[in-house]
Amino acid sequence: MPFAMSKTATKNSESAFAGQQGRLGRTARYILLGCLILVSRPAWAVDAPSAQDLLRASDDIRNPDRPFVLSVRLTEFRDLTRRDSSTLSVYARMDSRRGQFDNLIRITEPLRDAGKLLLKNGNEIWLYDPQGRSSIRINPQQRLLGQASNGDVVTTNLARDYRSEIVGKEEIQDGDKKNRSCYRLRLDRSASDVAYAAVEYWVEEGTNRPVKGRFLSDSGRVLKTAYYRRYRKELGKERPTETVIIDGLNPGWVTVMQFDAFEYREMPDQWFQRAFLSSFRD
Repeated sequence: MPFAMSKTATKNSESAFAGQQGRLGRTARYILLGCLILVSRPAWAVDAPSAQDLLRASDDIRNPDRPFVLSVRLTEFRDLTRRDSSTLSVYARMDSRRGQFDNLIRITEPLRDAGKLLLKNGNEIWLYDPQGRSSIRINPQQRLLGQASNGDVVTTNLARDYRSEIVGKEEIQDGDKKNRSCYRLRLDRSASDVAYAAVEYWVEEGTNRPVKGRFLSDSGRVLKTAYYRRYRKELGKERPTETVIIDGLNPGWVTVMQFDAFEYREMPDQWFQRAFLSSFRD
């Protein structure tokens, strides 16, 4: 006798089959979606480090890990003609509580500015003038010489002040016109008092060396472009000893920052206090 199903059993069986098909359909869609995501990701992204790790590694190359001093020579050029220069002594140390560098900068040349001090605590910058024996707060974007601003000469921890993402991998020319394979990062400020609203930043693949930076205003306008070059071993690592800064509007306006006389040095806390600026002696 052939097996006969009741109408109710048949309906239940059909519902179960339809439900199973629906689940299979959803599973297939999820698998397809996952495949599409994998296919749409560029090949370089599969093994790429995180953007924040790249930025931290780049910071470690620019910044020694212990309190240090160095000399900075600024030279301004207009259409290849030297216009002005300045020499600074920079004293820097990491404030472990804030994760940011404190800086004391003494201007030694030109004579008209000798003895003036810049103090950076967190992201605040103060200018002390021994003539008036007073200090005033100044904008990090205010120009110090040529295209170099107050914020450019101090030691900064970009990974502390910016959120980063990798937007691509590309080959670019460095400051010596040599091709470099780099990760291109987009940095957006995470604090309102940092010098630049956003930065486009190129870090060399494999070495984590900073190669190029493009610094942007709130509106997205390019304020300046910087090339990090002339790497040599200083304080235990290969570090850039020259930064070439090109004006965002006129590429003929260039300022060269040269770093020399690197030295580890312990410094007293009072050197980085605003109230002590009038008493500072080195």
